[in-house]
Amino acid sequence: MGFFYLIKGILIGFVASIPLGPVGVMCIQRTLCNSRRSGFASGLGAALADSIFATAAFFSLSFVMGFVESNLVIVKVVGGITVIMVGMVIFLKNPVVQIRRNRAGKGSLWSDFLSLFFVTLANPAFILIFVALFAAVGVSSVGMPRGQGALMILGVFCGAAFWWFLLSFLISLFRHKIRPRHLLWINRISGALIVLLGATAILSIFIQYPVIHVLPA
Repeated sequence: MGFFYLIKGILIGFVASIPLGPVGVMCIQRTLCNSRRSGFASGLGAALADSIFATAAFFSLSFVMGFVESNLVIVKVVGGITVIMVGMVIFLKNPVVQIRRNRAGKGSLWSDFLSLFFVTLANPAFILIFVALFAAVGVSSVGMPRGQGALMILGVFCGAAFWWFLLSFLISLFRHKIRPRHLLWINRISGALIVLLGATAILSIFIQYPVIHVLPA
């Protein structure tokens, strides 16, 4: 029975990680500009943050739903601003400096891991994705032993980690064709795309909560 929940968790973690948001773009950028290990370490940071979201969504479903929904505007603004700042840093980053740091062994996988971990945590609205996925596969914490629930959360991490390994591996196959001048454009395009995704998250507030102007009679 425990193995059954582990498989469900792996499926949830894998599916939740597939959409190409800011984290996915950053993982691709780091794989191309730094190394496959850098991209995978970044993905592991996102996988750990996703596991925390999955834990919150699974064991505190009603509380988390109420908190996120009641503070959705603030959550989107904070998450969007964080993503925009990250995108600007990537956009302005000099790829030549990155190459020199990597060759000198100054690149830190821990830095890659922690940066994506905190960037992912900055968007707690992603909890709602796990709420939907748990409902889709028909699992609930009600009446479930905590050991099986913990096993399913472990599966979420494993499924997400597998996706990031797969993505960084596939992207790294093209890395040997990349030249320094290409890296500049990769930074520019990925940075601009990340800024756009952050701005979209903020603008979505006005779509979901339209501003009504009351004109004087």
